[in-house]
Amino acid sequence: LDPRSRLQMWDVIGDLVKDGTTVLLTTQYLEEADQLAEEIVVIDHGKVIAQGTSDQLKTRVGGDRVEIVASLGSDLDAAVGALRGVADGEPTVDPDSRRITAPVSGGSTVLVDAVRALDAVGIHVDDLTLRRPTLDDVFLSLTGHVAQDADAAPAAPRRGRGRARKDA
Repeated sequence: LDPRSRLQMWDVIGDLVKDGTTVLLTTQYLEEADQLAEEIVVIDHGKVIAQGTSDQLKTRVGGDRVEIVASLGSDLDAAVGALRGVADGEPTVDPDSRRITAPVSGGSTVLVDAVRALDAVGIHVDDLTLRRPTLDDVFLSLTGHVAQDADAAPAAPRRGRGRARKDA
């Protein structure tokens, strides 16, 4: 669906739920699950590996994420090395977008540490953010691969009776 139709469909689903209808939604688009699902069941290769609300699943993964976009694709390896010093786990890399995401703790002070570490090795960035985990982060943490991998079974959110929530 185009973005406008997609949002309209989300409104229709939300209205059904408000009226007491239980909706079962299966999707690989975890942003959609985050917006629409009251309860989420994560399935990987045909097995249930996690279940709960969006917040419960994000808490299970824990921590925040530092995300950077390197100015140059050739700097990705050095940037990963620099971020390992401030990360609580292994950074993940999307070479196409030059984006590196690393799990962290310590709140906003970790941004200062990340900037210092990147500056120390001469890495320039186009973007630097601190954010809560997404359901994509949850899926990656639980399975070791992204939900859109061809060999990955889709994550299947389950919608129960209740009001649709929007999480930050």
